Amino acid sequence: MAHSPDCTLDHADHDHHAQGHDQVHDQSHEHGHGRGRAGAHAHHHGPGAHDHTPTDFGRAFAIGIALNIAFVIAEAVFGWLGNSMALIADAGHNLSDVLGLAVAWIAAELSKRPPSARYTYGLRGSSILAALFNAVFLLLAVGAIIWEAIARLFNPEPVASGTMIVVASIGIVINAATAWLFFAGRHSDLNIRGAYLHMVADATVSAAVVVAGIVILFTGWTWTDPAVSLLVAGVIVWGTWGLLRDSTAMSLDAVPPGIDPNAVRNFLASRPGVTQVHDLHIWPMSTTEVALTCHLVIPSGAPGDAFLIDLAHELDHDFGIAHTTVQIETSPDTPCALAPEHVV
Repeated sequence: MAHSPDCTLDHADHDHHAQGHDQVHDQSHEHGHGRGRAGAHAHHHGPGAHDHTPTDFGRAFAIGIALNIAFVIAEAVFGWLGNSMALIADAGHNLSDVLGLAVAWIAAELSKRPPSARYTYGLRGSSILAALFNAVFLLLAVGAIIWEAIARLFNPEPVASGTMIVVASIGIVINAATAWLFFAGRHSDLNIRGAYLHMVADATVSAAVVVAGIVILFTGWTWTDPAVSLLVAGVIVWGTWGLLRDSTAMSLDAVPPGIDPNAVRNFLASRPGVTQVHDLHIWPMSTTEVALTCHLVIPSGAPGDAFLIDLAHELDHDFGIAHTTVQIETSPDTPCALAPEHVV
């Protein structure tokens, strides 16, 4: 029995993209699941049609890291001189964010590496690992702040409130400015979202330190310093939970948030000639790219290149799935198609 051709549509990863149009290559391919099947691979590379976010945040990372390193040094020195646990805690938190920004930047650069024989998807997945690392590291840093703040709460010490107010006010400006650099990518890239949350958390901590300094200045309540540290730590934990949840799910190849797998399945099942959809998998290749593989049973045979091209474009436009591999089968009586839970 003759096999239908494998069809590959490339938009970004291959040289022929430079010609400004899509090309389709056919090749005969033997499959290991028996007769009556053909592989059809439609790859549409690039950001989703609804994603207008800048893809290169290298300058933002460089500026953010430089500003925060300088501020960490200044805040730690003045925190020690002013005996302010809140300032020292904020300096420690800022230091963790410098590391977080560095990790996110490295991951962003690694994700640009081209595929290799060993890493056939390139190093796109490093952005997911960076987001997970940032979430865990941020929670560990907050844990250290809580530990020291509780100790200070039971043993309050004199605090230079004026120093607290001035230094923390500078921190608000620096952290807010850094957060703004990543504002555009906070929804479309989990790695950038991690960097953004780090900076927002720092700005919040600095604002709380200013409030604590003002309270101490007018009331002399030194316990306000560690109390505010605990309050802010709770806020940071609450805000970081979403990052931890999403990055953990992505590292386990869960369907990315915002994509309804049932809607995707129904869309595929509604294509002309399709009688069954099975072995459907949707997973994140990185914090910005989504891949899909599936088997479509089309008894009339392979529908041709136009079908695959249109399918790839529609999956990208409607669902933001930019890397699609579809295998066409002419008979439902194949080993991988027999499992009821895989069939629609």
